[in-house]
Amino acid sequence: MTVFAQEDFADHEQVVFVSDAAAGLKALIAIHDTTLGPALGGCRMYPYADEAAALRDVLRLSRGMTWKAAASGLDLGGGKAVIIGDPRSQKTPALLQAMGRAVERLAGRYITAEDVGTTVADFAEVRKATRHVVGLPVELGGTGDPSPTTALGVFHGLAAAARHRWGAASLAGSHVAVQGLGNVGWHLCQLLHEAGAALTVSDVDASRAAKAVASFAARVVSPDAIYAAEAEIFAPCAMGAVLNDETVAQLRCAIVGGAANNQLAREEHGEQLRTRGILYAPDFVINAGGMIRVASERDGFDEGVVDRGVAGIGDTLLAIFQGAEADGVPTETAALHLAQARLSQARAVQAALAA
Repeated sequence: MTVFAQEDFADHEQVVFVSDAAAGLKALIAIHDTTLGPALGGCRMYPYADEAAALRDVLRLSRGMTWKAAASGLDLGGGKAVIIGDPRSQKTPALLQAMGRAVERLAGRYITAEDVGTTVADFAEVRKATRHVVGLPVELGGTGDPSPTTALGVFHGLAAAARHRWGAASLAGSHVAVQGLGNVGWHLCQLLHEAGAALTVSDVDASRAAKAVASFAARVVSPDAIYAAEAEIFAPCAMGAVLNDETVAQLRCAIVGGAANNQLAREEHGEQLRTRGILYAPDFVINAGGMIRVASERDGFDEGVVDRGVAGIGDTLLAIFQGAEADGVPTETAALHLAQARLSQARAVQAALAA
């Protein structure tokens, strides 16, 4: 397995392979860019098919965190960690503490938090071995589960997309297809239902889908059928790379925006969406609410500051949509230009100070 030759390596500053045989830990930590500050990103636990799949995932995720922090105006860089294993059967306090020791060895260059396959409670164990943790339980001085805040940011983003696309004052009366009913997807469904939107949902867990029927009067379709669901908006809230050659052609919506990271399998899929007339809310902008919340723990949590930052996701997206239309480029390209401009400005300031 090669690292530097990986298409997704993308000039990462550091990639660490972690092993602790006694604790049963095999993990990777990727630090993409620390121009704006230490790298912040969650720690995912997932039963990857092989080490190459884990490497590809951590590289794509950490790079996305760089763009997310930059586009959100946070003084943080991008990083991510993945633990190779089944969180339902292989997660133990010893494994989590071993992961904490690996983070501690990086001396603050990487700050970790919960992600897919890990929970806020898990990070009480990680915290025993490192202080470089955010998103801790409230009783440990943290802000608790960031999922509701991520969902709120996605909700603001979808409202902005509807305003840009149709001039809609709200999401009332819209029909949204939500893929994935994990923590963020579920909270997003609650917000959409309360706003008067109709829901079509899918999840690999049939019990969660049934619960959505009872709670939100949702219509359920199979995971494979969600792409072709008749809905104005498609909200991917599961795993990444769901917008690909096969699925983009199936979409029957006008807007795509959701909580999943790295939704575009490849860069050209953003252009395919644009060509089809589908407005795409770039994932690293619309799903930044959780990052905004946990980042606030570093300087002292302020609910008002967080709320304003999360609400601002809609304004950022409106500017991206307008810029993309003016320049005739995909919205993903316009969002990357925004993030890269902030990084370039910071590098220029740093170079001037060092001269």
